Amino acid sequence: MSNKKKKKLSPVQQEYQAFAKAREPKRPVLTNVLRAFLVGGFICLIGQGISDFFIWNFDFTEKTAGSPTVAVLIFISVVLTSLGVYDHIAQWAGAGTAVPVTGFANSLASAAIEHRTEGYVLGVGGNMFKLAGSVIVFGTVAAFVIALIKTLLGGTLHA
Repeated sequence: MSNKKKKKLSPVQQEYQAFAKAREPKRPVLTNVLRAFLVGGFICLIGQGISDFFIWNFDFTEKTAGSPTVAVLIFISVVLTSLGVYDHIAQWAGAGTAVPVTGFANSLASAAIEHRTEGYVLGVGGNMFKLAGSVIVFGTVAAFVIALIKTLLGGTLHA
């Protein structure tokens, strides 16, 4: 709360704020960071294993194995979300499951599952794209800006 808002509180409200803050449970920051690191790292390790699988068994290159690897990770995330497993992992791991692409897939799948009773178009589709809309718009605008910069610099940037 900003200092401006604190000054407008009555003495009773300020006393209650102090009372509530003193009894608020302490957050185990180090434990949360460690859990997020371990689970996020494990998700990335699984992704690396899937990528290596595509490279070794299907003669993909490191560059071409990326897209199918992401697709498989998204598929696994959606299946685990639909079974209710991903939510339990996310509850324990926190941001470790939210940061990789699997977290975004979980968010979309959760929105779809939650609103399926409202119909496929307005329920599932509408609520999935409420969530994904900002990501799609930002990605499109960012791609346009990068392409514009690359064009203006004469193609000297290498992707």
